[in-house]
Amino acid sequence: MQTVSTGPRSGASPNALLAAPDTEGAGTTRGQAPRILIVEDDYFVAMTLEHGLKEAGYNVVGIATTASEAIKLAKDCKPVLAILDVRLAGNSDGIEAAISLATLYNVPSIFATAHADDHTRRRGQAANPRGWISKPYTPDVVIACVRAALQG
Repeated sequence: MQTVSTGPRSGASPNALLAAPDTEGAGTTRGQAPRILIVEDDYFVAMTLEHGLKEAGYNVVGIATTASEAIKLAKDCKPVLAILDVRLAGNSDGIEAAISLATLYNVPSIFATAHADDHTRRRGQAANPRGWISKPYTPDVVIACVRAALQG
């Protein structure tokens, strides 16, 4: 079993796990893997998600633990999709982050969360998400949702 690990970059908050920015483009041209941003503050969940996405052939451009880190990474790395938990470290949540990502950078989202009650889903609709995945989830469910989101 291969271990996937990315450590904090200098200047990042101690909780931030970031992949090196890739500014070559959105990753949707022929021959390039689609670029995915993970927004998750649980280290083990983020690492498992990153590993599963990479194994499926996707390019994980970074992992953010807060909404503000997600916005900065999106600006720098230009993902084509973000997978976000609703509850995040910091003052803003994943729904606010998803709305900002869509508004500022036209990055669609998938929510992968244990918090998918009716009230949360109504709030999340403002981000126009391409999907909701309830925790706990399997890698196969995530990959299927990502594929569907990228086709839509």
